[in-house]
This record gives sequence, C-alpha cells and structure tokens, in this order.
Amino acid sequence: MELKLTEVAERIRTLREIMGFTTQEMAETIGCTEAEYVASENGETDFSFTFLFKCADKFGVDMIEILTGENPHLLFYSIVRKGEGLPIKRRSGFDYYHLAPYLKGKFCEPFLVTAPYKEEEQEKPIELSTHEGQEFDFILKGSLKAQFENHTEILHEGDSVIYDSSHGHGMIATGGEDCLFLAIILKVQDEKNKS
Repeated sequence: MELKLTEVAERIRTLREIMGFTTQEMAETIGCTEAEYVASENGETDFSFTFLFKCADKFGVDMIEILTGENPHLLFYSIVRKGEGLPIKRRSGFDYYHLAPYLKGKFCEPFLVTAPYKEEEQEKPIELSTHEGQEFDFILKGSLKAQFENHTEILHEGDSVIYDSSHGHGMIATGGEDCLFLAIILKVQDEKNKS
C-alpha cells in the first residue's frame, strides 16, 4: 500500500478541524513553527514519524488512521509476514514498516526500520526529536550511531537500547552500510486504560 502525502495531509487537516484545534495549537504540540505545521498540513513537506505520532496522540486516534484512513479492527492478534507490513517512508531515506497496523488498542507501535548509510552525515550533528513514552531499539544488521541528548552510543548487531523518548534522541547508520533495526515505541498509558 503506497501512502500518498496529500491524502495523509488531508486526513490531518480534517481531524484538526473536527477537533477544533488551531494550526498554532498543533504547531505547539508538534514542536515546530506554525508555518512549518501549515506546510505539512498542506502536503508541501513530508511528515516525520514524530510529527505523525504527536498528531495521532493529540487527536486521540491510532496513527494508522492518519496514514491509511482505516481504523485498526483486529482485537486478538495480527500477523505480518516477512517482507510485508505497512510501509512508511518518513525521514530522509529511512524506511519504516509498521508490524502491527491493524491490531486495535495497541500499547506499542512496532516497526522494522532501515536507516540508510550516508557518508555526509557521519561528522554532522544528529537531528534530535522527542515524543512521549519509551522506545526500544534492537539492531538486526549493521551499526547505528545513536544520540541521546549529549550522549553518543554506537550499537552493533545484537545490541539493544531502551530510553525515555521524551528526551532528545536521533540516529544514523554508521560503519559503511545501512542499518536494519526493530523499533518498538511504547505509548504512555493513561489511568483509564490501565484498569
């Protein structure tokens, strides 16, 4: 399934309007300027994972609803076969495959992620993002240079990390090849969903 930028943008605009949020409120939620938010909502720029995650959280919907227009409907279990999953290209060449797009009421968002190796990124500062919850990353192939605020770590095949994703974090492939890793974003659970 190919996700069209303009369709995702239209769903975000529609949800914002239904909920009665202003573009300024959404920009504050996302952590960007109002002009940057409006450009994204108009389909002029691509969405980062963090942008989509924060929109879904603000609207109280599953991120899959924003991406596909469909509401997850499976209640018991969901299987994604090898090479499948909901493809999401949402960050300068990063390929995300959502591994549980149709399970309703998920407490986490599991992704198979390929970070492309880019020589020009190796000596530049890594762009950091934040979102609520925690994230667990497990390296399947290659190496990942991960920045956690002022700390830099190199993770290799078989290594893993879990962190509070409300702190600045970012990553790039390193070591001369793309990096394949499993990323599981653990959502913050409110009290009504814990019981």
